[in-house]
Amino acid sequence: MSIYDYQVQLANGETYSLNKYRGQAMVIVNTATKCGYSPQFADLQKLYATYAKQGLVVLGFPSNQFKQELKNGADAEQACRTTYGVTFPMHEIGNVNGSKAQPVFDYLTHETGPEITGRIKWNFTKFLVDRQGNVVERFDTKVKPESMVPAIEKVLAEPDSE
Repeated sequence: MSIYDYQVQLANGETYSLNKYRGQAMVIVNTATKCGYSPQFADLQKLYATYAKQGLVVLGFPSNQFKQELKNGADAEQACRTTYGVTFPMHEIGNVNGSKAQPVFDYLTHETGPEITGRIKWNFTKFLVDRQGNVVERFDTKVKPESMVPAIEKVLAEPDSE
């Protein structure tokens, strides 16, 4: 399977295939609005605003697995939009680890290489996916989104053909 085979659900309930982003680079991040790292929303939005025209999409996936999220995806999305000005797609709340993890997160954690494969340890773990759908890097919670810029620019400079 590839990243493009996964179905995901937006906060408004709409389900779609990640194939929608074929040919674009993606930053996929598990989020939580009540987390101490939630100011990263503003930084992720800045990345999105800066690089969207070059083919980058940021995808936020709220999770309450670490007990720091609101009761549903719609509430989490609203908080992100009003507090941090987020315009990138926000999804329904779901797990990122364990037997009930969203399938896309099972995929992401298994595709990042044996040295870092495994459980997501906290909110705001970020995955960079290139234009061909390859997971090229996993960034820890503490890595600030602006620190991802060199890797993002490298991925965006690559051709978008498979």
